[in-house]
Amino acid sequence: MIIGSSPENKQTEKRVAITPDIVKKYKSLGFEIHLIKNYAVHLGFNDSSFNEVGAKIVNDENELIKNSDILVQLDMLSENQMSLMKENQTLIGPFNKHLNSDKIKKLLSKSINIFSLELLPRITRAQSMDILSSQANLAGYKAVIESFSYFEKAIPMMMTAAGTVPAAKVLVVGAGVAGLQAIATAKRMGAIVFATDVRMASKEQVESLGGKFLTVEGSENLETEGGYAKEASEDFKKRQEELLSETIKKIDIVICTALIPGKKAPIIIKDNMIKNMQPGSIIYDLAASQGGNTVFTEADKIVEKNGVKIMGEKNILNKLAISASNLYSKNMFNFVSNLYDKENKKLNINLEDEIIKNTLVK
Repeated sequence: MIIGSSPENKQTEKRVAITPDIVKKYKSLGFEIHLIKNYAVHLGFNDSSFNEVGAKIVNDENELIKNSDILVQLDMLSENQMSLMKENQTLIGPFNKHLNSDKIKKLLSKSINIFSLELLPRITRAQSMDILSSQANLAGYKAVIESFSYFEKAIPMMMTAAGTVPAAKVLVVGAGVAGLQAIATAKRMGAIVFATDVRMASKEQVESLGGKFLTVEGSENLETEGGYAKEASEDFKKRQEELLSETIKKIDIVICTALIPGKKAPIIIKDNMIKNMQPGSIIYDLAASQGGNTVFTEADKIVEKNGVKIMGEKNILNKLAISASNLYSKNMFNFVSNLYDKENKKLNINLEDEIIKNTLVK
């Protein structure tokens, strides 16, 4: 069986779905790997590094797509790429059913198997395949580094003969995977860290990392069975807003990570809160690609309001593309390995397997 990967649009996506180390793992299962010429040269992986581990480099993208039994990707295919796919081929990646419903319908009408990995169940066995967690970890780390680079004061407390520099105060909104990594990174760099989340289960995790959890009075546990945040009630939002309005006055840096799967990001940091922040403060919005957690967020722009810089990117992982590709490709290999019947050397779409059942798009 042939596994192929078509290059993404490098203007928006620098990560790749297959790295040289992972080629060796696929080969050990009996797969052939086909990649287009210069597939990952922008990351320092030249064609010879793939050739050396047994991948085949091809010149024609059309032939690559037609000949692959499995295509592993980071984004949904273009219309032209889709037209080349044929019955019983398999497409694997994060494809967001809500954004790509029309394209998915077209592919399903051609009897193509689509596995969308953002639908992975949150069970122990699926952790090694969890692309959302591996990529969010890196995003949380990088958001802190980016925001600190724009903050024009020192982060840790410094005691000098000329006086004491106080530690920066950081607020992390949303304590999921990205938020927890942001807390850990900010603490390592010497900041005082506060955090808030609609899921009460996050309190213990935040405190274990040295952060102070801000509890909304009378809060409910807004967590789905799958472990994700669900939309809060209007009453909860009002109480959360009151708490944040007071807290944010003394905060130097806010890292926003609050997302609801399949929906526009909730507006959490309101206009009046930003007015109360100290000039020179920073808001880094990891939810920028889904509209943002502030009223002023614009993806890939730095917006300044009342001396506060508000920033966020559509794809922050482009700034960590090598690390992100290494983790993503491992997640992808683990998923394919679970899907593959090694004895009969074919895919086994076993709907009794919770991982396969949840990720197969219908």
